[in-house]
Amino acid sequence: MENSEGVKIESTVVTEEPLISALDIALFVVIITVAYFWYFKRDKQSSSSEKKPYTIQPSSLSSIEQTSNSSFIKKLKSTGRSLVVFYGSQTGTAEEFAGRIAKEGARYKMKGMVADPEECDMADLVEMKEIQKSLAIFCIATYGEGDPTDNAMDFYEWLQNGDADLEGLNYAVFGLGNKTYEHYNEIAIYIDQRLEELGATRVHEIGLGDDDANIGDDFVSWKEKLWESVCSHYGIEETGEESNIRQYKLVDCSEVLPERIFSGEISRLKSYENQRFPFDVKNPYLSKIAVNRELHKSGDRSCMHIEFDIDGSKMRYDTGDHVAVYPKNSSELVDKIGELLNADLDAVFSLLNTDEESSKKHPFPCPCTYRTALTYYLDITSNPRTHIMKELIEYASDPKDQEKLKLMASSTPEGKKEFHEWILRDNRNIVHILEDLPSVKPDLDHLCELLPRLQCRYYSISSSPKVYPKSIHITAVLVNYTTSTNRVNKGVATNLLAQLIPTNDELPQPTIPIYIRRSQFRLPPKSQTPIIMIGPGTGLAPFRGFIQERDYARKEGREIGEMVLYFGCRKKDEDFIYENELQEYVANGTLTKLHLAFSRDQPEKKYVTHLLEQNADELWNIIGEKSGHLYVCGDARSMAKDVHSIIVKVVMEKGQMTNSQALNYVKKMEQQKRYSADVWS
Repeated sequence: MENSEGVKIESTVVTEEPLISALDIALFVVIITVAYFWYFKRDKQSSSSEKKPYTIQPSSLSSIEQTSNSSFIKKLKSTGRSLVVFYGSQTGTAEEFAGRIAKEGARYKMKGMVADPEECDMADLVEMKEIQKSLAIFCIATYGEGDPTDNAMDFYEWLQNGDADLEGLNYAVFGLGNKTYEHYNEIAIYIDQRLEELGATRVHEIGLGDDDANIGDDFVSWKEKLWESVCSHYGIEETGEESNIRQYKLVDCSEVLPERIFSGEISRLKSYENQRFPFDVKNPYLSKIAVNRELHKSGDRSCMHIEFDIDGSKMRYDTGDHVAVYPKNSSELVDKIGELLNADLDAVFSLLNTDEESSKKHPFPCPCTYRTALTYYLDITSNPRTHIMKELIEYASDPKDQEKLKLMASSTPEGKKEFHEWILRDNRNIVHILEDLPSVKPDLDHLCELLPRLQCRYYSISSSPKVYPKSIHITAVLVNYTTSTNRVNKGVATNLLAQLIPTNDELPQPTIPIYIRRSQFRLPPKSQTPIIMIGPGTGLAPFRGFIQERDYARKEGREIGEMVLYFGCRKKDEDFIYENELQEYVANGTLTKLHLAFSRDQPEKKYVTHLLEQNADELWNIIGEKSGHLYVCGDARSMAKDVHSIIVKVVMEKGQMTNSQALNYVKKMEQQKRYSADVWS
């Protein structure tokens, strides 16, 4: 990918003088030296950029506009604003919360704006004190193993490495996390503490949202108290004005030429027709489905082995990385919305930000048809949050429907209970709400503004690039379940993937947009290091890649360390995925031991955690005596927590340590990347 530049040396031949003089040689050496350092500096910069390949940049701004937009202070001053809400978002929720806070600022005489820290010069925070009654709010998510989101990484590193004087900066922080993960809201907590260390003033205590419970409730409760603190701190009063003001206005685009209309692209118009490397979150690669086969042998559940063709794409991945898949909503649900609202789904429209100074002109790629927006850009299958209930009230013609929506939009105990039971417990999405509250007929353009963006789905890559450099494999369980209202809810991505079956004829093969997300879930640098892998169900996915990589090294004649795998499923004859492959790795010596737990093949359920407890000596031998690595992949809510407890217990007993010593030992393993988890809830 790097370019080098050749240098042409010319010399004039003079009578009775050498062809190349000493001066020529000296100049040549200087030029070569400069070229050498220029090349390797460029190479280093390129390598550095590859480590953070998913940096999101504005897709249609000139370099001059980008420089201008990077100064949020100038924008605040020029537009008479005093409130800026930064978001660190991986799935869009933090950005949504930031927008709601900025919108509500008007009720407290604080005109606000939303800002992406990646697109701002965060060093300008030192100038916030120049703006009267100014406030910076940070809605920050934590993901992975206590990692910042991609767009907050630079800001996080700036806080870590800098020592700016932030005296005079007033701030508040709301964190988005999940209690099933060990590093719960770690990034938000760090930012909250670090801003105070640098001299900033905390206007309101940090809020910690738990996505494993009801993060929307957590946010609303924190936000209400936030405004109380803001009023007290600045000596202001709420104006009482409602904040149900449209952020975007509808623009009729029926006269727009067809070639200027988005049809599902993530950012760049016609990007799927004219693919350009590099591929990332804003520019995914349209990959062909090379293989799609069923892994389960019987039963009513389905688990798919899918291979994405990346030949010729220049995409590279490492064992342990994730692949992001961009799904689309089912046409059945999309058509149902059009039917319920009596709307023309093929009408071309655009939503334009009413704030002319905002860098975000549209909520999704515009112009497009309503059908495109509902299919590719909007999340119509998740449970809507309470603010959507509030915005739907004005569209309800039946007083009973109005009262139900008002109750669910309120923060009263009765309202929270009703929302939890009717929306969350019964798993209603926007289609179900419109079906069950028939008098609610929102304008379709307003509904498009309210609904969150449809997000890509991440899968652990279940292959090694050493063995499969031209394809990416995933292992995915088909998600289908019946709700308490007797509706069948379907996973957006897995149900789409289930339909993408490659054919053997010359017809065009099915495709889907993907990109690679880097992970810290890595094999040890030395192939001789012993490892233990714990991955029940589809938690096996990354370990399939690990085993392939070690098997490749063994076939090359390199020494490989012990590989111990713990795998579990319901029944051996039903959902033992990749059975033949695993048995072959055991037979050829790549896989040292394969511990299997089939939970329903005997009267008493048997899980991998039971096997771990039984094999305490083996565990300690590898992670204690041989300084090996331990990996966990799968369910964070119970399995990963149970594994952690067992490991601490084994370290205590076999390492003859106290509980606190064992906890410190395991913590040190995590810091040394000897204990890694790739889990989900």
